[in-house]
Amino acid sequence: MRQGGSMERRTILKAAGASLAVAGLGATATACGSGSGSGDGTVTIRYSWWGAEDRAQRINKTIALFEKKYPKIKVKTDFQQYADFWKKFNTQASGGNPPDVFQNAIGFLRKYDAKNVLLDLGEQVKAGNLSMDGFRAGLEKFGEVDGKLLGVPVGSNSMALVIDKPVYTRAGVTPEPGWTWDDFDAAMKRIRDRTGRAGDSGMYGVMYLYDLYLRQHGKAFFTEDALGFTEADLTDWWTKAERGVKEGVYADAKKVVQVKPKSAVSAELAGSEFTWDNFTVRYTSEGKSEYGLAPIPTTDGKKTGQYLGSLMLSASKRTQHPKEVAQFIDFMVHDPEVAKIMGYDRGVPATQAQFDAFQPDDEVNKAIAAYETSLVESGVLETITPHPSGADVCEAAFLRIAEEMALGKRSVEDAVKQFFTESKTALAG
Repeated sequence: MRQGGSMERRTILKAAGASLAVAGLGATATACGSGSGSGDGTVTIRYSWWGAEDRAQRINKTIALFEKKYPKIKVKTDFQQYADFWKKFNTQASGGNPPDVFQNAIGFLRKYDAKNVLLDLGEQVKAGNLSMDGFRAGLEKFGEVDGKLLGVPVGSNSMALVIDKPVYTRAGVTPEPGWTWDDFDAAMKRIRDRTGRAGDSGMYGVMYLYDLYLRQHGKAFFTEDALGFTEADLTDWWTKAERGVKEGVYADAKKVVQVKPKSAVSAELAGSEFTWDNFTVRYTSEGKSEYGLAPIPTTDGKKTGQYLGSLMLSASKRTQHPKEVAQFIDFMVHDPEVAKIMGYDRGVPATQAQFDAFQPDDEVNKAIAAYETSLVESGVLETITPHPSGADVCEAAFLRIAEEMALGKRSVEDAVKQFFTESKTALAG
């Protein structure tokens, strides 16, 4: 949920994708909190995030602006790729010394709140050190869990269908808001028959798409403490996906794996695929065609089940400098100059001031902004239930098991049983 127009391809590939399972945390130690101070009143806070070098360069520029405005606050930085970040974070948190402020995501809020790691930033809002005003489309609520403010959004994105525009044109397919899954299925066959290419890269492991499909039917992937669907529900979903591959409307999973890390769309194996809207830049950097964003199919022509997702900034409950951390977060989500530097690297800016400050001049990012604006104006957006503790493990299992099934290593029945077995264990912990 997180790239900008000039993002290098490796940044996207490393920062994106499904969450990976991370090692469990033991009880939080009673060591001293993080951060440090000096005799002249200057304090140092530690800031960690995941991503590649391009994001680091952008963030370091924003930190320089922050330190200029707050000369008594110094920021020590640290970043890794996604999986490495969480491994290190677990080690730090289990030792009672996590970074003062760090990049976070919805799948980890309940998990680390349950482990007593996250600071409730609500007190800093009351103290006037952090403003939750001016956020777009209700994003100020995104990091709230059980009445506590555990994360502050820095950007937004939503699921979309990325299409190879010339392929869709040749097939005579024009996706429009309100199209149904029946319309989508017919379009996939039309693309296959008229262009000789699979219509879609395959929907086996796109957990967030399945979440939208469930929400269209009055359910959701997660409730507050469990899975929100049945084995029968998932059997239907994966059976349909498997049938689509056999019929050639979804790409051959073996070929999709072979072209990784390139996407099936940019590798010309499929005419489209579901992903986060701000990943569109990936296809432009990888492929030779022209790519665009199409709306999510619906069940009833109205309800898409969509919400704005977001990366967030969270704080350690053990920080010795909660005020300075709050001031840092406030600066990063409200200052217009930060938006001009970050662009859409972490998604479309979460606050209106930053959204207005960065006006993209390239067609890809213009399309991303227009897509999210259309979602807000159309009124389709809903709220997301904060994922339960263990959701990150479930997400990783969903991706892995779905791929095993797609490659013919598991039957649908076996895949469903395996997923529910692993998920129940993860969510029970």
